[in-house]
Amino acid sequence: MKWNKFTIKTTTAATDLVIGVLVENGIDGVEIQDNIPLSEEDKKRMFIDFLPELPKDEGIAYLCFYMEEIPEEQEREKMEQVLSGIEELKDFVDVGECSIVKGETQDIDWMNNWKKYFHSFEVDGVVIKPTWEEKKPEYEGKTLIEIDPGIAFGTGLHETTQLCMRQLKKYVHAGARVLDVGCGSGILSMIALKIGADYAVGIDIDEHAITATYENLEVNKIPKESCKVYAGNVLEDVELQKEVGYGEYDIVVANILSDVLVPLTPIVPKFLKDGGYYITSGIIDTKEEEVKAVIESIPELSIVEITRKNDWVSITAVKNG
Repeated sequence: MKWNKFTIKTTTAATDLVIGVLVENGIDGVEIQDNIPLSEEDKKRMFIDFLPELPKDEGIAYLCFYMEEIPEEQEREKMEQVLSGIEELKDFVDVGECSIVKGETQDIDWMNNWKKYFHSFEVDGVVIKPTWEEKKPEYEGKTLIEIDPGIAFGTGLHETTQLCMRQLKKYVHAGARVLDVGCGSGILSMIALKIGADYAVGIDIDEHAITATYENLEVNKIPKESCKVYAGNVLEDVELQKEVGYGEYDIVVANILSDVLVPLTPIVPKFLKDGGYYITSGIIDTKEEEVKAVIESIPELSIVEITRKNDWVSITAVKNG
């Protein structure tokens, strides 16, 4: 399958507004390339040890996005809509050149090259193995999860996922029902099912999560009827909330950034049974107090444990019965 890459040259001042125009036209997953110096908090979020020296910031930004190849006329109409939307911004902000340059790429360029960096690892007796690696004798007797995230987030390598894995090991019991918010590749749902949970439901705003999770369930020989995945925004979609089910879960696990945890947390008690656990992660340490304060402000929830790994934090709370 061929994908076309489009690059818009604009200004750093107009970046957010131009991205808004793209989203309004059904284009998301925008990559921003600029030379704005990183803040200290931004640096802590980066997953590399050494950051490159950036050239001088001249106020120019490049916004890159990908689209599957479509008929030329449809593509031209789409780009005209984008340019028309950007044109309307000129009364409010300097949008710069705002030219659109088209290039071509292949799925393998950005879907598969990362695989050479993902290898098997173990966390508290749970082995995460990429599907393309061979099984090793030392895996015998351990909980083995084989994973191919595809283009959905979730290899288990990141500290936040590992924090959640450890908490699931503590709180999952035989027959438990688990709700995984921001499920990505389904890794946490599968771990829960492998260690004793009876049923898991995953939710993700990315539709690719549905395909990735069901494919990974099959690879791990977990019955499809043990896990259901929804694509949607559980924060805003009340019908989705009802479909997922109120008061049905022994555990809600959410490995997502604190900016999402803050609005999510107030609705979590709706899904939990009395005595059920809310496991969070994705919290950079500078946001710990903010997330903690939100949890503490909800009468139905009581914090039972806070764990940390490097700069990342997991907070576990229980729903008071």
